[in-house]
Amino acid sequence: MNNTPFINTTIKNHVAFIEFFHPASNSFPSSQLADLTKAISDLNHHSEAKIIVLQSAGEKAFCAGASFDELLNISNLEDGGAFFSGFANVINAMRKSDKIIVGRVHGKTVGGGVGLAAACDYTFATKNASIKLSELAIGIGPFVIEPAVSRKIGKPALAEMTLEAETWKSAEWAHENKLFTRLFDDAATLDEALEQFTTRLSSYNPEALHEMKKVLWEGTEDWDALLKNRAAISGKLVLSDFTVNALNAFKGK
Repeated sequence: MNNTPFINTTIKNHVAFIEFFHPASNSFPSSQLADLTKAISDLNHHSEAKIIVLQSAGEKAFCAGASFDELLNISNLEDGGAFFSGFANVINAMRKSDKIIVGRVHGKTVGGGVGLAAACDYTFATKNASIKLSELAIGIGPFVIEPAVSRKIGKPALAEMTLEAETWKSAEWAHENKLFTRLFDDAATLDEALEQFTTRLSSYNPEALHEMKKVLWEGTEDWDALLKNRAAISGKLVLSDFTVNALNAFKGK
């Protein structure tokens, strides 16, 4: 694999696979967040694809969250809000997709990556897929992804993760708290089960799956405005001296 970032969509046997990659541990600059949002939304117009699998490339991290380099370059409120709206747009695209989205989480996941996993309707993970919400440690917070994460694990578990901002939670913890639906010892075992599950799921009535999708996301109709407002909060905080110094210190490690 070369180091060129990408978002690729392939459709096989009625299953659409969206794969993302970035050489910096599959982190997301704003351009790739926009591309991922478009890839998810475009599949609403593909009747051949009945379900979606969201996955990342490589064998290490699933997703390291936001691009630190881009965070450091934010210099005003407008740019800050726009950057964090990238994750908001992805989550809303996942929420409004007319297809069930299955997550494949094979490795460590931080920040916005936890939000992506939470926004999946059903999630396969390996025991290597530990998770962390480190945002408070750098002076911001998981405000944009919070609704998606809380919807899965509840406010008490969210508080535990958020306030222990420098502590990794194990994949077993994520499974016990319903962020991960199924847990496997390794990627090979996961992929075998994933293929069986998606083959079976894609054989179901697509209209029934679409109606079930709407049921699963009932009560989230205000998220377009909610997540935009949350992005503005993060966009303001990322300009603080605390966050700039913390990001520079982290980058220098």
